[in-house]
Amino acid sequence: MDLATIIGLILGFGAVFGGAVLEGVHIGALISPTSALIVLGGTFGAVFISFPLKACINGFKDAKTVFLPPKVDPEAVVKDIIGYATKARRNGLISLEQEAQNAKDPFIKKGISLVVDGIDPQKLRETLEAEIMAYEDHKKHSVEFYEAAGGYSPTIGIIGAVLGLIHVMGNLSDTSKLGAGIAAAFVATIYGLMTANIICLPMGAKLKIRMKEEVLRRVMIVEGLIAIQNGENPHFIEQKLKAFAGEEH
Repeated sequence: MDLATIIGLILGFGAVFGGAVLEGVHIGALISPTSALIVLGGTFGAVFISFPLKACINGFKDAKTVFLPPKVDPEAVVKDIIGYATKARRNGLISLEQEAQNAKDPFIKKGISLVVDGIDPQKLRETLEAEIMAYEDHKKHSVEFYEAAGGYSPTIGIIGAVLGLIHVMGNLSDTSKLGAGIAAAFVATIYGLMTANIICLPMGAKLKIRMKEEVLRRVMIVEGLIAIQNGENPHFIEQKLKAFAGEEH
């Protein structure tokens, strides 16, 4: 579990609701299922109009990585690559065929298979970099999905507030409920702003970080495999890849 995400949500919502209580606002005044329906339904309705269905589904699927980050261990990647380099230096590139079969990571599996097949280093780089670009383009849609939601939700919140005010104005005969009605109408605005600035935009930012971490890991793998194919010294390869691992931290 990503503790930073959990702490951020607790601090964000805690600050809003805690501050409201300190100002003397009754917590029940901030609870409005109708406002939540308008803001969430309207926001994601607008997002679904903006993106293809597949991108929307992937956006919801990728949301889990905000809370459960993938295990990215650059030191483990370096260790594996050095192991491959040492084996290839002793027994030749063909000895890595078994490593390709045993690799659990599809990207490493494909890269080692290409190395064993004796593909030209430049072609190897082009092939793997094209796959990295495809991965990055796919993940960018999820980032843009939440950034778009963060852009729409404040406006949808205003729409909710206006709808609430229309309801209030239609019942001006009962002036005793006028103040409470106006206050309730503006709850939708609060929901819209919180959805944007505590949920959607931060989620987009976190997904962007996850994407960059994975792209960097894959770039490390590409550089390591090309170095192996070129027959470079494992110690030199280790120093090169450790530079990438240091940047990630």
